[in-house]
Amino acid sequence: MDADTLSPPLTVRVDLGARSYDILIGAGLMARAGALIAPFAGQSRVFVVSDDTVWRLHGDRLKAGLAASGIEALELVLPAGESTKNWAQLGDVLDWLLAQGAGRDDVLIAFGGGVIGDLTGLAASLLKRGMRFVQIPTTLLAQVDSSVGGKTAVNSSHGKNLVGAFYQPKLVIADTTVLTTLPDRERQAGYAEIIKYGLINDPAFIDWLDDNGANVLALEPAAIAEAVAVSCRAKAGIVAQDEREGGVRALLNLGHTFGHALEAANGYGSQLLHGEAVGAGMVLALRYSARLSLMSATDAERAADLIAQSGLETNLADLPGGPYQADALVEAMRQDKKARAGEVPLILAKGLGESFIYPNADLQDVQAFLTEELQKS
Repeated sequence: MDADTLSPPLTVRVDLGARSYDILIGAGLMARAGALIAPFAGQSRVFVVSDDTVWRLHGDRLKAGLAASGIEALELVLPAGESTKNWAQLGDVLDWLLAQGAGRDDVLIAFGGGVIGDLTGLAASLLKRGMRFVQIPTTLLAQVDSSVGGKTAVNSSHGKNLVGAFYQPKLVIADTTVLTTLPDRERQAGYAEIIKYGLINDPAFIDWLDDNGANVLALEPAAIAEAVAVSCRAKAGIVAQDEREGGVRALLNLGHTFGHALEAANGYGSQLLHGEAVGAGMVLALRYSARLSLMSATDAERAADLIAQSGLETNLADLPGGPYQADALVEAMRQDKKARAGEVPLILAKGLGESFIYPNADLQDVQAFLTEELQKS
């Protein structure tokens, strides 16, 4: 299919009252970016924050799509990578916007993966106490996870995403065409988050992925659009119930407490991508659920097999960035932002598609479990 084929997008509504917005999903949407964004633009210009990789690959197409509706793009291009999501870069983005005369009625576009989305969204929330914000996610992980739900943040020396705000976009444009330029490793990392939605509360989606996962990973147009739409619909439903993560939204952290500990052990570097850490973290969460006799080991291993079939590593001892130490991982879990008064909650499961909040993990037992996992290969 031609990259700019104007087929009707799939639409997922995030229902948050006055803060509601649409997620548009389909191929070739950047060709219509100007028409889609124009209703939110107070002026014939928009501000775009991107990274050097995304801008080199797709910047001209975005500018052309905006220009087709008479909208000029003023861009700020940052270095690619997790290290960009920091205080200094946040300050640079805000200083640039102020120098350009940006105001509340302007639109700021995050054009990139999760790093750019998180950083740009936080900048939008802060600029004159809030300017309009549009997400155009360019990675599979960002399209199904970080661009949806309004979480914005930067990292600090104390951990990942510890400084941020809940700030919803006006629109999310998920152009599946841009995914064709992703390296296989990035595609697999995003697929881990797709599997997550099935494991949380949708066993039928797990069955669908069993049958269609190869087509999703191959970016077959109908399969990838459906997978992104189901994922966004699942997340939108949870966010609508619990926008600020006071309850059920915590289920979206399946695999993340283990995963963030793995990322911390790597200094949030490129040895281990976020989706790779989450994929391994989900396997650990389900195997730990089986250890506690909450679910069967057979179901836990079925999920592990589904994750492994995408090319992701599921054995802790063989995970990139190792070797890992059980005590260091547990200490990182203690520092997780979800910890409260020394208690560390985990998202565990009673079966496939039956995840729940386990409020206070026995970290001594978790350490013993991780020690055993590190001996597998």
